[in-house]
Amino acid sequence: MTGAGRPTVAVPDGFTLVALEEVGSTNEEALKLATAGAATGTVVWAERQNKGRGRRGRAWDSPAGNLYCSIVLRPKRAPSAQVSFVAAVALAEAVESQGRPVQLKWPNDVLIAGAKVAGILLEGTSSALVLGTGVNIESAPPVGTSLRAHNIGASVATMLQSYLKALKSWLARWERDGFAPVRDAWLQRAIGVGQSIEVRLPAETLPGTFDGLDADGVLLLGTPGGVRRIAAGDVFLVRA
Repeated sequence: MTGAGRPTVAVPDGFTLVALEEVGSTNEEALKLATAGAATGTVVWAERQNKGRGRRGRAWDSPAGNLYCSIVLRPKRAPSAQVSFVAAVALAEAVESQGRPVQLKWPNDVLIAGAKVAGILLEGTSSALVLGTGVNIESAPPVGTSLRAHNIGASVATMLQSYLKALKSWLARWERDGFAPVRDAWLQRAIGVGQSIEVRLPAETLPGTFDGLDADGVLLLGTPGGVRRIAAGDVFLVRA
């Protein structure tokens, strides 16, 4: 954050930081800026959110001490939904740089020891994509975990820098080489591949086996009736 008593952050080339104490939602703020013509790479970073949100409109608890940021992007490559996998791999690398292995849960949750430590939310306008990211650093909801719970001492500013550095690298690789290297890096960290899962959709719950991802990042669900392709849904591991 800028101002007395708050750390400043040197972001990589190609990013412009908008540092705020509190917003309703960093995604909402970034969407407004994108609509007004904000440059690609604009990063909205807030100490707190009072109306933070996650996937499917869920509330995202957002006290001070955690990382909340949203980035304005205008990808040159389609489909833009693949950006969530790019971001998940970049975020995984940022956490792993602190000495802890992570797991990735489809489509874009980051886990430590099986508990969620970070999440990603993609939203868009007619001309831009907003990549929202939340990382539990100092605290977490009861069902999640935090970096501090695993004795990771990185600050919010350090994690933001590490994430943006990795994101810049992976976005460039995706735009240059396509989705295949992103998919491979994601699957190397994936939780549940080859295991029994449930995919919860708005109208039904589908049991099956997590058979991996197709070439576009769509989940492949093995069922008695054949492989089903799932583009959106919530995945739950079935414990034996």
